[in-house]
Amino acid sequence: MTSKTSILLSDKDNVAVALADIAAGNTTEPGSITARQDIPRSHKLAVMPIKAGQAVLKYGQIIGFASSDIAPGDHVHIHNLSMGDFERDYAYGEAANETAMVPVAERATFQGYRREDGQVGTRNYIGIVTSVNCSATVARHIAREVEKRGILDDYPNVDGIVPIVHGAGCCTASDDEGFRMLQRTIWGHARHANFASVLMLGLGCEANQIPLMLDIMGKPSEETFHYTTIQKEGGTRKTVEEAVAWFEGILPRANAMKRETVPASELTVALQCGGSDGYSGITANPALGVAVDHLVRNGGSGVVAETPEIYGAEHLLTRRAQSREVGEKLIERIHWWEDYAAKNGGSMNNNPTPGNKAGGLTTILEKSLGAVAKGGSTNLVGVYKYAEPITAKGFSFMDSPGYDPCSITGEVASGCNMVAFTTGRGSVYGNKPVPSLKLATNTPMYNHMSEDMDINCGTIVDGTETLEQVGARIFNKMLAVASGEKTKSEELGFGDSEFVPWQIGAQM
Repeated sequence: MTSKTSILLSDKDNVAVALADIAAGNTTEPGSITARQDIPRSHKLAVMPIKAGQAVLKYGQIIGFASSDIAPGDHVHIHNLSMGDFERDYAYGEAANETAMVPVAERATFQGYRREDGQVGTRNYIGIVTSVNCSATVARHIAREVEKRGILDDYPNVDGIVPIVHGAGCCTASDDEGFRMLQRTIWGHARHANFASVLMLGLGCEANQIPLMLDIMGKPSEETFHYTTIQKEGGTRKTVEEAVAWFEGILPRANAMKRETVPASELTVALQCGGSDGYSGITANPALGVAVDHLVRNGGSGVVAETPEIYGAEHLLTRRAQSREVGEKLIERIHWWEDYAAKNGGSMNNNPTPGNKAGGLTTILEKSLGAVAKGGSTNLVGVYKYAEPITAKGFSFMDSPGYDPCSITGEVASGCNMVAFTTGRGSVYGNKPVPSLKLATNTPMYNHMSEDMDINCGTIVDGTETLEQVGARIFNKMLAVASGEKTKSEELGFGDSEFVPWQIGAQM
């Protein structure tokens, strides 16, 4: 029995990827290889002999080393493939080229909310941003009270009230990078373009004092920003009443905001993958990369993060760095993570997760090579610390952990006004105040979880669409969602529990 049930991604590769379950004894193309064991779909099989210690290649790149001799037709996975050290050639800027921009008059547009500070929002929320965990419950009480009184019913142009709550803000040093990171994250949400107005709420005695943030960041206008503390107001009930009165005063202004035609250059998309599988680097991630190329050529921006999940593929990004300085900033972050992992008794290969491995991914090298495809092919124009404002237009990188909610929290704080999230296993993530598009890597999962998935990229391996067709479809969907079309995660009400700041400081 012979069928084309596998794909060779590069003529340099010594493994192929199964496009369907392959039973032991069945023969598959390319190369008329007979499977020596059952090969699950999205997993790897050897297409030539691989000696113990020899590099295993996928995408034409090293994904690890054979831990035992591997014969053609063998299932290649955690039992015979392991990590190993090898030299990377960073070749800074070697592949950087001038981006072919779409002429200004022909560039794409969307319908967004132009704010008084010049930023553009894709949604029109009101925010309650807490400075410390001690004010989290009261923030939620305020949001519930507004909902209970039906106040928002008279303001249909307001998308809702979002309490931004977290577990930090006190009993920590106030002069180290961990504290500055928390402040950047909180402030990036307080000033996010998807909020028409924000109430910042503290307890009053916490380390993360609101006036301190205002001194550093600058106080916004009274029309868009107000702050108070529970101790100043005289307790929970009084704080809730004062906040509700403030909301009643600012809601008419927020409701008066109207969408207007704005250029695609005002769209900054957080690029994420979670619950990845062996198809992620073949379908959804490269298709998203095609969409990001369209976005960048139309003047917009895409931001990749998750530093541990580019480990082993960073040399592909440094080649696209627009300057040596940009490339070296990325490698500095890689070295920081190597040291951070070692100090905490961890390993850069702690990733992939059990779900990733069940989906066919064996090492972090393999996962990373598929993950970087989300960034498309244009120049790497900037490398940013966690929650640092993104200032360069084009394709950038933001340092973060690989934990999706934590990583996206930083990207949103950096100014991303949309999320594009690829998944092979079926991650059910959503965000507030930013809409999140979910891109499925394979058709079976898409069909099984269609109520959570926005776009099926599995059509690429199904043979019904090309990479370019799916990429164009994703780009058009981005513009539609930026203009107000709801994503599946918005319809399901996701986003109330996904604000997860990265904490690296000592909790005392």
